Amino acid sequence: MKLASYKSGRDGQLMIVDRGLQRCCPAGDLAPTMQTALDDWSNIAPRLQERYEHLCEGTLDASSAFEPGKCAAPLPRSYHWADGSAYVTHVELVRKARGADMPTSFWEDPLVYMGASDAFIGPEDPVTAESEDWGIDFEGEVVVVTDDVAAGTTADEAAKHIKLLGIVNDVSLRNLIPGELAKQFGFYQSKPWTAFAPVFVTPDELGTAWDGARLHLPLRATLNGELIGAPNAGQDMTFDFPTLIAHCAKSRSLISGTVIGSGTVSNVGSKDGSCCLAEVRCLETLRDGKPSTPFMSFGDRIHIEMLDGEGASVFGAIDQQIRPFERSTV
Repeated sequence: MKLASYKSGRDGQLMIVDRGLQRCCPAGDLAPTMQTALDDWSNIAPRLQERYEHLCEGTLDASSAFEPGKCAAPLPRSYHWADGSAYVTHVELVRKARGADMPTSFWEDPLVYMGASDAFIGPEDPVTAESEDWGIDFEGEVVVVTDDVAAGTTADEAAKHIKLLGIVNDVSLRNLIPGELAKQFGFYQSKPWTAFAPVFVTPDELGTAWDGARLHLPLRATLNGELIGAPNAGQDMTFDFPTLIAHCAKSRSLISGTVIGSGTVSNVGSKDGSCCLAEVRCLETLRDGKPSTPFMSFGDRIHIEMLDGEGASVFGAIDQQIRPFERSTV
């Protein structure tokens, strides 16, 4: 099943989207919003699934062309957004480029931070910043969405709580990060709103690419028409999603609609390229002594997408332009 949210108010209008991302139909009579569906998933999901099957079969009258430009994030705001750094070789590379050793504990205990979830943005909404000097970077990631997860849930138990998957551009303002981390209190200003691809999908839609813990498909990142990388999201993922969920639920329960990110997808040696410019720059630093690739500039366009084995888009595309923001109340 594939689900989206058309822009409407703060929480969107829940839509069911067909497998090929061509047609859609409203689901408001079953659940007005994605969060409503997640709050009663065991009862609502089968009814959404039935309508999805009719939509895919072409036997549903009330359908229309799917328009990604109308999409908010599938879950326009969430009670909880926890982002990991599951590809530890990426962390190792970044630290190596700045001459820092990596504690051995990083291979055994996941890095996770809580991000801003009061508003996620849609696949074609612009990335905005006040200044190019902030070091605007994209980060291609895979995310999972859970139902209620009890505190103390183990990794073995956690897999059953994964209800939906998606991909995101977890934007980073790289030049603001060092100052924040120097305070030893984590990210805030350096992590603006996160953008989501148009649809979330249920695990069964992914076939053998989803093994219950990792998604084994390449995540393609293209900047201004140039492919930056297409690393496989299932490869070199040190901490799988059940492990990340268990880590987050160690000391408290997770509420339905919790979104947990993988961190920047990265493969050892980056032979398939990178899903962020920071990694490109680190590789350049190790090779040449300094980076040569700039961070993004106003007017740049970043495109992030995951294709299945047949070349079809799984989640739809994130396609965003970088723009200066205008001051407003929202």
